[in-house]
Amino acid sequence: MRSEFITAINANQAAFGMQLAPDKIERLADYYEFVLEHNAILHLVAPAGAEEIAVRHILESLMLLEFLPEYANFADVGAGAGLPSIPCLVVRDDLRATLIESKEKKTKFLNEAVQSLGLATRVELVNRQFEETEAGDFGFVACRALDKFTNKLPKLRRWAKSRTMLLFGGPNLENALREQKIGFDRRLMPLSEQRFLFIVRN
Repeated sequence: MRSEFITAINANQAAFGMQLAPDKIERLADYYEFVLEHNAILHLVAPAGAEEIAVRHILESLMLLEFLPEYANFADVGAGAGLPSIPCLVVRDDLRATLIESKEKKTKFLNEAVQSLGLATRVELVNRQFEETEAGDFGFVACRALDKFTNKLPKLRRWAKSRTMLLFGGPNLENALREQKIGFDRRLMPLSEQRFLFIVRN
C-alpha cells in the first residue's frame, strides 16, 4: 500500500503543478499509513485505494500552499483527519497551524499524528467547536470537511472576520456562497470536474 501511494503521488503531482522532494513524499507516506491504521475505527476518510487518497486527499490539500505566504499561520476548522493542514505542514517547514476539531477521539488522533510526524512545535490543537473558540493570531482559515458546511458558512464567516477563507467544496458550497452574496475566486482541482478551492477574501 505504501509503495502504491508513493507511486500515485509521483505519477500525479505534475498535474497539480508540484515537484515534491523525495523526503517529503516519504513523510506524506508516513501520514498516509497513520491514517489507514486508525481509519477503521475513526472513519477519518471514506474507504478508497491508495491512488484516490493520494490525489483527492493529499495532492488536493496541497493546493492550499499557493495561497499561504511564507511563515503563514492558518486555522484548519473541522480538521478531522488533518486535511488539508497536515500535508501542508509536512511539505512546508515554515507554516504553523491551529487544528480545530470538536470530536475528542479525532483530536487524540491528531495529537498522535503531529507528534509522530515531528510537527508538534508548529501545531496547536483545539478540541472544541469553532464557534466556542476565540479566533487566534492566524491570518487564514481553511476548511475542507466541516459537518453541515453550507449551514455553518455564515457563522464561519463571522468567526473568520477579516481573514482570508480557503474552502474546499463543490457545487453545493458554490451555490451557498452565491446565495449569501459572498464574493469568491475559485480554482478547479486538477483531475476533477466539480471539486474546487474557493478563495474568500473577507
